[in-house]
Amino acid sequence: MKTNLLQHIHSPKDLRLLDEAQLPQLAQELRDFIIGIVAVKEGHLGASLGVVELTVALHYVFNTPEDLLIWDVGHQAYGHKILTGRKDIFHTNRQLGGISGFPKRSESVYDAFGVGHSSTSISAALGMAIASNLKGEVDKQHIAVIGDASIASGMAFEGLNHAGVTDANLLVILNDNAIGIDPSVGALKQYLTAVKTGKNHRQNNMIKSLNFDYSGPIDGNDIFAVLNELKRLQKIKGPKFLHIITTKGKGLKQAEENQVKYHAPGKFDAQSGEILLKSEENLPPKYQDVFGLTLLDLAQKNKKIIGITPAMPSGSSLKFMMDALPERAFDVGIAEQHAVTLAAGMATQGMIVYCNIYSTFMQRAYDQLIHDVALQDLPVIFCLDRAGLVGEDGATHHGVFDLAYLQCIPNLIVYSPLNEIALQNILYTAQLGLNHPIAIRYPRGRGVTANWKSDYFGHYTKIEIGKANCLKEGTETAVLSNGPIGKNVSLALENLDNPTTIAHYDFAFIKPFDEKCLHFVFKTFKKIITIEDGTIIGGFGGTISAFATQHSYTVPIKTLGIPDVFIEQGTVEELQQLCKIDVTNLTLQFSKALQ
Repeated sequence: MKTNLLQHIHSPKDLRLLDEAQLPQLAQELRDFIIGIVAVKEGHLGASLGVVELTVALHYVFNTPEDLLIWDVGHQAYGHKILTGRKDIFHTNRQLGGISGFPKRSESVYDAFGVGHSSTSISAALGMAIASNLKGEVDKQHIAVIGDASIASGMAFEGLNHAGVTDANLLVILNDNAIGIDPSVGALKQYLTAVKTGKNHRQNNMIKSLNFDYSGPIDGNDIFAVLNELKRLQKIKGPKFLHIITTKGKGLKQAEENQVKYHAPGKFDAQSGEILLKSEENLPPKYQDVFGLTLLDLAQKNKKIIGITPAMPSGSSLKFMMDALPERAFDVGIAEQHAVTLAAGMATQGMIVYCNIYSTFMQRAYDQLIHDVALQDLPVIFCLDRAGLVGEDGATHHGVFDLAYLQCIPNLIVYSPLNEIALQNILYTAQLGLNHPIAIRYPRGRGVTANWKSDYFGHYTKIEIGKANCLKEGTETAVLSNGPIGKNVSLALENLDNPTTIAHYDFAFIKPFDEKCLHFVFKTFKKIITIEDGTIIGGFGGTISAFATQHSYTVPIKTLGIPDVFIEQGTVEELQQLCKIDVTNLTLQFSKALQ
């Protein structure tokens, strides 16, 4: 019986004591370890399985952490974490108080750069390489591992463009598996396919044209082929580019065959690979599905409607429209800036464009939102999925800044639906004809209406722009909420038997505000509490306070929301509790208001 190698690996120094002939066994053990933990604890699976051999080879050949290794995005870095001292705590991955699901500098010296959003690795590694040259550390290695979906992003090209005119000791490794979360798209994907299949003439190599020493493509799941090429490249100075071909989900049959579903499959049987399905009977719909199904229904009735997403057709549920109306639904790849300006161009020609971008990724297209859309007052409809706290993906993915960064932009309408019925109705209202762009922000996960599809889907009501709604009347304290967090308010008030002294108002529109309602609130109530699932600084509550100051109201205001810190990973419920915006903490807060 073979001795287990992985149990003796506590750092890459231990790894380098092994004989090369032992590395395939270690790779298999590492793959089995990842499968065993993720099957129970959940997380990102396929990406890490695909780069097991590359991970072992990189830490075997290079002198990490002195040599700097960056994993673009970081979905694929589980093997890296396990080999770099976090094996014994890997079961805490993505959990409250546990390790992050992404590389993080404060977590380990082996995590050279914090990641989570795509296409940053080349620029970061180039910056490190140039700094090393300036410090005289000319033998130091700087490696960026980037996927074929991420390298299509503009920022990756910016990094390549700069690196090609430097003497930086930079190695870019293209992990080409033809898929990100969804299958890769675009002309670059077609180019890489031609390279892999030998249909592209070597003299037409675009990477060589950028002054990189190009090698490949090689089989990235053949550990000896990877080792040999890394050793060769280790001796070459200047910018280098290694093209490897891997299989996402390698080693787990189902993950290889269904790469989209097994990107992050939830709990599954580690032996059979079968996903442990949760019953969805009588559950409310996911917000993303309400968006996707409603948009498809509207698009089938209105030929001017177009859907756009930057690389998230499954995650946003735009895939419903892409499958049914492919000529009017576009996945533009990981290119948020392009997506926004593309939508702006379409809007100038009278098209009704729904641009679906996760809240955290909308940050990447902020200039385009201001300059190309709002400045020209083009009525693009932005659908910001995953707004608020998103859970286990942690600080890089929480959509808690959007209220603050959106409401300062002139011409932009900002709306947070209270529930999935309101989401459906604002999607309907937007295509009737708005004079301004609108950002509709809604959360990850499920709504509250189990019978939404049977009782409400397709039955639309026009929403009055800028109007707040009184959900519960009261006499002394007014609670003002924005968006789905209002559900927590309602539940907390129910816990207190709906006291007559506390009123609840849904301010779904943060811009434009319902000033008439606000004046009534300030003139009627003795206390005001605001609650939001965004950052307190610059957010909904801050705007209420500014309104009070502007109009010389002196009613005391208590502002609840996300504090001025980056919130780490955990379940949404745990993180709401941490921020004191969960039902229990709100119940306590409202109890104080009754005293």
